[in-house]
Amino acid sequence: VQLQESGPGLVKPSQTLSLTCTVSGGSITTNYYYWSWIRRPPGKGLEWMGAIAYSGSTYYSPFLKSRTSISSDTSTNQFTLQLSSVTPEDTAVYYCARAPQRLYGNSWWRREEYDYWGQGTQVTVSS
Repeated sequence: VQLQESGPGLVKPSQTLSLTCTVSGGSITTNYYYWSWIRRPPGKGLEWMGAIAYSGSTYYSPFLKSRTSISSDTSTNQFTLQLSSVTPEDTAVYYCARAPQRLYGNSWWRREEYDYWGQGTQVTVSS
């Protein structure tokens, strides 16, 4: 399985950030995988943003829920992150990753819960 993030490397403040994760070597609808977006701001740890399940159900970090939307396109085997009203604090390396089971609470934030990761893409929020 391979995951590849794509999207703009530079976004202006107040705009909406949109990233796509393209999955190859496996279907995003296969039971019982969960597909997450995770980011790492400079000098900080991993921050889980949200996930979409094989069934299409979505899960969001309570800290970002008001600005985050995750969707999928089964015809292209991709899932997408949208983060609205971005500020420079949203500057980070953004990753997509797969969890082989449903996670709960703080488990979403644990690196070891994910078995496949994209290489990450740098997003800078700046005017």
